[in-house]
Amino acid sequence: MNNFTVIGSGAWGTALAQMLAQPRTTANYTNPQINLVCRDKNIANEINSTHTNSKYLGAHLLAKQIIAHSDLTSLNDANFIILALPAQATRDFLKTIPNSLKKSIPVILTAKGFEEDTLALQSPILCEEWENAIPVILSGPSFAIDVVQNKPTAVSLASTNTQTLSELAQLISSDSFRPYISSDPKGVQLCGGLKNVYALASGAIEGAKLGLSARSAFIARALAEMTQLVVALGGDASSVSGLAGIGDLALSCTSEQSRNYRFGIELGKGKKVRQIYASGLGLAEGVSTAPVALALAEKAHIDTPLIKATNHLLAGNIKIVKLVETLMTRPLKTEG
Repeated sequence: MNNFTVIGSGAWGTALAQMLAQPRTTANYTNPQINLVCRDKNIANEINSTHTNSKYLGAHLLAKQIIAHSDLTSLNDANFIILALPAQATRDFLKTIPNSLKKSIPVILTAKGFEEDTLALQSPILCEEWENAIPVILSGPSFAIDVVQNKPTAVSLASTNTQTLSELAQLISSDSFRPYISSDPKGVQLCGGLKNVYALASGAIEGAKLGLSARSAFIARALAEMTQLVVALGGDASSVSGLAGIGDLALSCTSEQSRNYRFGIELGKGKKVRQIYASGLGLAEGVSTAPVALALAEKAHIDTPLIKATNHLLAGNIKIVKLVETLMTRPLKTEG
């Protein structure tokens, strides 16, 4: 197994390709070829000529085993595929893959979000559009720049197919990238999507200068709310207490490397969603995920005041200070 395809040449997709190209001690991981599928032909040409992706990763030098493509022919020989696209783009992209290329193969899904129209997680979308695919979820506290620089990173790798999961974990693990196996793909996906919503609100607290005490209290209550919702939707509470849950929540709710957190900071300063996008900040998955998360909570009859507040903030219905005041004056309750 030494031929892998990563679809998506943004920062995350390119970083994962670089991770796969790092030396391994595994016997069947000799001289791997990493195929990186790029929508932008200019990025593909740059990667193949200078081994850089300056748009997303600056001057960082990429491994020569990474071969960029602007078509899908590399799927023919791939041993497994990593899909590194935005959550809302997954279904449309899968529809473009010819049926002749949709062989039985592990597909690692990395998007952290829920489909707006259907409320679907990423793995059901894959199963609907690619019947023979074996879905595997990769999630957890990880920034592209850390991965591409070989800084220590640990993630959750989740699937119900235990044999595939074990084989992939062995293949992608390295001295700097460590996957922990999970048999709860639903819970891991729910955590990944929900943490982006909470990161928006945490950033808004920072943007409104409400203090670190407020932010810490929010993260703790977000964890409690996330646990209740994940379990109600069929996930396992252990996923919330793991890398995909508290690990990613803590990272995304405190670091300006998180695009959702940075987006939230601007919301907290009083800016509207359209103004923030117009400023060139880029995609924040939590913006699309927030209304879906609320719909899922309502469908499960779970009260999620923090998700509700985040949706009000995104809609521009109320200022962050007033939202916090409303949350602080709710009826007192026991912690849990």
